[in-house]
Amino acid sequence: MSTKLLGVADVASGTFFLMLIAMVGTTIFLTMGSAWVARRWKVPVTLAGITTLVATLFYLNANAVWLTHGQMPAIYRYTGWVLTQPLQVITLYFYVWAVGTLSTALFWRLLVASVCMVLARYMGEADLMHPTLGFLIGLVLWLYVLGEAYFGKISDVMHKVQHYTVRRCFFWMRLIMTVGWAVWPLCYFIVRFAGGVGDAKLSVTYNLIDFINVTAFVLAILTAAIKESTASAKP
Repeated sequence: MSTKLLGVADVASGTFFLMLIAMVGTTIFLTMGSAWVARRWKVPVTLAGITTLVATLFYLNANAVWLTHGQMPAIYRYTGWVLTQPLQVITLYFYVWAVGTLSTALFWRLLVASVCMVLARYMGEADLMHPTLGFLIGLVLWLYVLGEAYFGKISDVMHKVQHYTVRRCFFWMRLIMTVGWAVWPLCYFIVRFAGGVGDAKLSVTYNLIDFINVTAFVLAILTAAIKESTASAKP
């Protein structure tokens, strides 16, 4: 039994280091890529790079915490999420803004909703509010962000975009925010209401899903920006 638990802990430790390397590499690539895109794409690409830079700092600290204590307190994860998740939502906003017109009011609504979404989940998990209330508030705010992406002005702007890669990238970003981000409330539900799960298994899940939720998300933006910039530059 102890050997099995030690094996899971070792896998968790490996995933912390793996994600640290992945985030460092992605940040460097995005920094270089910002020079390959047209001016209108520099804001979303730079924001994507800031997102992975924040994730890099989180995994640097999280790896040290795991190696020292063999566990990952919720406060460490939520400190990272309260920055990276709103940054991704705002990156989506500026991605669409690069090809259309969006209101400043929408920017602030998305920013406030994404920050409060993470804070509500943390307060519920840390027993600073009733866990059910924290879960429901976080869920409603996540659905609001998705609603803007599927049915709001963001979706209206993207429907008018002619470039296939730009529209396809938006499709994948929105899908990641729908399916990939569902892991977070699902794990919250398991931890708070379904008997919980070992910290090592939970860490492995959270770490590996960041390959999709963060790395794939930002690289899709860079890919679309480069392709659209190249196409626009052709005579």
